[in-house]
Amino acid sequence: MTRRRALGLGLALAAATVAAPPGARAQPAAEARNMEQVAQLDLAGNGDGGEGLALQQRPDGRRILYLAHEGQKTCLSVVDVTNPKAPALVAQLPSPGPGVTRCNSLGLSGNVLAVANQTQKVGQKPAGMWLLDVSDLARVQKAHALDDLKLAFFDTSGPQSRGVHWLWFVDGEFAHLATGTADFKPTNAGDDQLYQVVDVRNPRAPREVGRWWLPGTRTGDPCLPGCLPKRQAIDDGYRAHSIQIYPQRPDRAYVGYIDGGMLILDIAKLADVRAGKAARFSPRLVSRLDYGPPYPSWCHTVQPLWGRGLAVVSDEAVQDGCTDAPKLIWLVDIRDETSPLIIGTAPLPDNVAALCTRGGRFGAHNLHPAFPDAVSAQLKNTFVGTFFNGGVRIYRLVDPALPGAPPQITETGYFIPAAPPGNPGKTVQINHVIVDEHGLIYADDRVTGGLYILRYTGKPPLD
Repeated sequence: MTRRRALGLGLALAAATVAAPPGARAQPAAEARNMEQVAQLDLAGNGDGGEGLALQQRPDGRRILYLAHEGQKTCLSVVDVTNPKAPALVAQLPSPGPGVTRCNSLGLSGNVLAVANQTQKVGQKPAGMWLLDVSDLARVQKAHALDDLKLAFFDTSGPQSRGVHWLWFVDGEFAHLATGTADFKPTNAGDDQLYQVVDVRNPRAPREVGRWWLPGTRTGDPCLPGCLPKRQAIDDGYRAHSIQIYPQRPDRAYVGYIDGGMLILDIAKLADVRAGKAARFSPRLVSRLDYGPPYPSWCHTVQPLWGRGLAVVSDEAVQDGCTDAPKLIWLVDIRDETSPLIIGTAPLPDNVAALCTRGGRFGAHNLHPAFPDAVSAQLKNTFVGTFFNGGVRIYRLVDPALPGAPPQITETGYFIPAAPPGNPGKTVQINHVIVDEHGLIYADDRVTGGLYILRYTGKPPLD
C-alpha cells in the first residue's frame, strides 16, 4: 500500500467515526484492501437489492444478471453484464403487490427463473413462487409485469403465512423453499417458515412433494408441549431461512434455521420422487448445531466447502449499531455430519468498533453460494461474505504445518463502497454477493446503492 493510499484510507476511517451534518454521508469514500470497483449501477433509482443474484450465460454470448429486490416496490432487475465495466439495465419489473409483496430471493436453472414472493403480514397476497420463462431476452425486455413471463405461480399464502422468503432452484427439477403454507399453523408467530420441496419438472404445474419443520414449531405436533423451543433473549424465530442442495451430496440439505441453528437434513428419499416411485417424501434430521445461547444465533447460510469436510456458516445481523452482536461467520467441521463442530470464526475487522457506531447494520449476512453451474466460482480455500456497512470481505483458509490441526482463517481483502445517497444510516449496506467463474464479484446494497461489480487484486488466489 502506498503512503498516499494509506493516508487516504486512514482519513476515510477517521471521517466515518465523526458525526456527519444533516444530509452528509458518514462514510464519504470507498475503503478497500486488495479489491477494486469495476462498475456500479444504481438500477434506475431502485437500488434496494435483495438476497437473490443469478447469472445467465446466453447462447449469443451475452451475460445477464438477475437481481431480486428487498422492498415492496420493485421486484426484479435484469442487467446485461456482458461488459462488466459498463453494466446496462435491460428490464425492471414491479412488485406484483406494490406496498405488500417483496421479491427478496430468486433462483435460475437454464431458462427458468424462480422468484420468491413474501408479504409484509400474514394472510396477504400474492405470496408464493413465480416460475418465469427467460429464454427470449427480447420478450424479457418488453415485459411490464411478472405475468408477461409467467409459466406458473405456486401459491403459499394462508392465514398464518407470509409466503416464500427464500428459495433454492438450480437443477431445473425441484425448488426448495423457506415458506409458510395455507395449512401450517405455527406454535409461535415467529416460527412461520418451514422447508418445502416443490416439483417443477413441469414448470406450468408445480406441486409440493415434501416438507420439514423443527418439531414443536407447529400446532398439533405430537411431541408438544415438551418439544416447544425455548425463546431466545433476542427472539427472531425458529424457522427455515436458506436451504442449499448440491450435486456433490444430492441426499443432503444444508439449512440455516435462524434461532434453530445449523441443520443437516437427509433428503435421500427425494430420489424416489424423481424416479416416480413415490409421490412425496419426508426429510429427516441428521444433525443440528445449536449455539444460541450463548450466542444470539440467527443462522442464515450454510455453505459446504467441498473436499475439505468443512462448512462456513453465517449469522445475520438484523439490528443497527451491533445491538444484536456478535453476528459471525463460523467455520464448522462436518466430517462427522451427525456431530458438527465449530472450529473457528472469521476474524473481525480491525476497526470493528468504528463500524458498529458508523450507522446502519454491521455484521455477517450472506455468503457466496457455489451454484453448480459453469458461471459460478467453486471456492474451496476461500470464501466471500457480506457485512452490511462492512462491505464485501474475502477470507482464506490457511492450513498449518501441524497435521490434523484445523485451518486458520485470514482476511485477504475487503471493499466498502462509499455510502450511497439516500441510505438512512449514511453507510452502505451490502446485502448479497456472488462470484463468477472469472473471479468477478457481484454485490448489492439493500437500500439505494444498487449493483456493484468488484474485482479481487490480492496475491493469494481466490480459489
